[in-house]
Amino acid sequence: MALDSKIPEGSISDKWTNYKDHINLVNPANKRNLDVIIVGTGLAGGSAAATLAELGYNVKAFCFQDSPRRAHSIAAQGGINAAKNYQGDGDSTFRLFYDTVKGGDYRAREANVHRLAEVSGNIIDQCVAQGVPLAREYGGLLDNRSFGGTLVSRTFYAKGQTGQQLLLGAYSAMNRQIGRGKIKMHNRHEMLDLVVVDGKARGIIARNLVTGEIERHSAHAVVIASGGYGNVFFLSTNAMGSNATAAWKIHKKGAFFANPCYTQIHPTCIPVSGDHQSKLTLMSESLRNDGRIWVPAKLEDAKAIREGKKKPTDLSEAERDYYLERRYPAFGNLVPRDVASRAAKERCDAGFGVNKTGEAVYLDFAAAIQRYGKEQVYVKGLDANDAELVIKLGTAVVANKYGNLFQMYDKIVDENPYKTPMMIYPAVHYTMGGTWVDYNLQTTIPGCFSIGESNFSDHGANRLGASALMQGLADGYFVLPYTIGDYLAPDIKMGTISTDLPEFIAAEKAVKDQIEKFINNKGTHSVDYFHKKLGKIMWDKVGMARNEKGLNEAIVEIAALREEFYKDVKVPGTDKGFNQELEKATRVADFLELGELFAKDALHRNESCGGHFREEYATEEGEAQRDDENFAYVAAWEYKGKPSDAVLHKEALVFDNVKLVQRSYK
Repeated sequence: MALDSKIPEGSISDKWTNYKDHINLVNPANKRNLDVIIVGTGLAGGSAAATLAELGYNVKAFCFQDSPRRAHSIAAQGGINAAKNYQGDGDSTFRLFYDTVKGGDYRAREANVHRLAEVSGNIIDQCVAQGVPLAREYGGLLDNRSFGGTLVSRTFYAKGQTGQQLLLGAYSAMNRQIGRGKIKMHNRHEMLDLVVVDGKARGIIARNLVTGEIERHSAHAVVIASGGYGNVFFLSTNAMGSNATAAWKIHKKGAFFANPCYTQIHPTCIPVSGDHQSKLTLMSESLRNDGRIWVPAKLEDAKAIREGKKKPTDLSEAERDYYLERRYPAFGNLVPRDVASRAAKERCDAGFGVNKTGEAVYLDFAAAIQRYGKEQVYVKGLDANDAELVIKLGTAVVANKYGNLFQMYDKIVDENPYKTPMMIYPAVHYTMGGTWVDYNLQTTIPGCFSIGESNFSDHGANRLGASALMQGLADGYFVLPYTIGDYLAPDIKMGTISTDLPEFIAAEKAVKDQIEKFINNKGTHSVDYFHKKLGKIMWDKVGMARNEKGLNEAIVEIAALREEFYKDVKVPGTDKGFNQELEKATRVADFLELGELFAKDALHRNESCGGHFREEYATEEGEAQRDDENFAYVAAWEYKGKPSDAVLHKEALVFDNVKLVQRSYK
């Protein structure tokens, strides 16, 4: 089938307005006759559920957590972007649009990104109206800070817990609708299949994770808001329960999967400490505003630090290499995440790593503490020559901005980051790829929509920091409520969809057959055994740097591991009641297919762009080298029975509003 992105005609600044002026609407009385299923209740799903219910639709919301407020959006730390220009530093809708397209290394769809920039300001107004406690300046105005890949301050924040506060705002809006009976909330339920009737998404099969019961749920449209697939690497900054099952199930029912190789490695994570770990912890990118990243300038000093013979505070300024400031003077420590991650890997690979494994660099706040301290002594009229007082006052300022993050680091690493530089290293964090959607956020299955991180549409090959929360809330609050109405308008007289249709029966049987197979399998290895092996293949051969040889090996190894998994996995317990090993088995089964498609996508894309770095395609300075002539397209994969048989469809990317140039942050 040919991909139709359904981008409206007209200038880019008018597309969204003209679109809204001409779509079909559903009147309030008819909205009461329409059901919408939303899978996932993070920022995208929660905001969509609350808004659609407020409009009058009957919403059925599903999450595998015990409450929507446990969604992984709660873990986002640093902030949310919006083109408000409160700092008067030259920001605008166009500049946010341009920064997002450039940050994504020119691999995003212009129309979607501009719409995102347009509605970004509305998100802040919405959240303030909900009572979200965004940080404010002394005079009471909302504060902003900088993030990587930009030259302006446009990131709104609530200390280091922005995701939590925004999610509580969406959750409160959801709760109001749950109380009104407009949202029927299904906690502890996991979607295990999509039901397609006459070519349209009409429901899901879900498992009650407490009772084990398999349930059928129908609706006039299904919205997937289940997040990304970073846990295909096993170790990532995602919550351990985060998975790709909902997105992968719709892929197997006909939704194309786009750009799976575009995965973001976040540069600011607490380094791996050993094989015992089950997840990694993120240190917010906001820390790069005030923290300076460095490694020892001499190999002998790096070795001495690794062996415990020296401390980082023993090294003078001249003995330190602030490599981001040296290599990228225009942006310094605030280069985009993909650039910062590769630079850290390069320094550690060259032998300058500073922890026992040799895979860590320093994030140092000593200079910021001094700067803020001196400012404070002048403000308070105190003695600027009192070094102890300067440090005390400066530490208080840093604690006020980032205190919960510093506390978290101290608890995990058992080092005081106010006195000793943090150690950080890149880790898998966010997935820019996902289900392919058109301008309406609809997948290639009519009636099946995908929003937030589960779709591919806004970030290209690399997401700028603080843009994930922006996209999730933009899709849920301000985009989907329009586009889904246009789709649902013809269904106002359809009535309730029966769950006794043959398609529901067949989908339920397929789910039960898979579960029965896992329960009855007489294997010898746990699910985690296979998940860890998959993660090692992915990190070693499909991770921060990739090459043709490694990718070919990964494809073969993942296929063999998948075969071994079905033969030798052991799932204890029964399918009746609570069984987390069974939950993990169904999720890892999907990761074992997704991982192979991921490697296949990375192998076919003979260029480097954003988070996809092929070693064969780099500049002399080691930077990503795009091939716009041959690869300026979205790679959308159609499922054909197994990942190796997936068929590639291409959506050409047209750049009429930004100049297509090789990215530079120097």
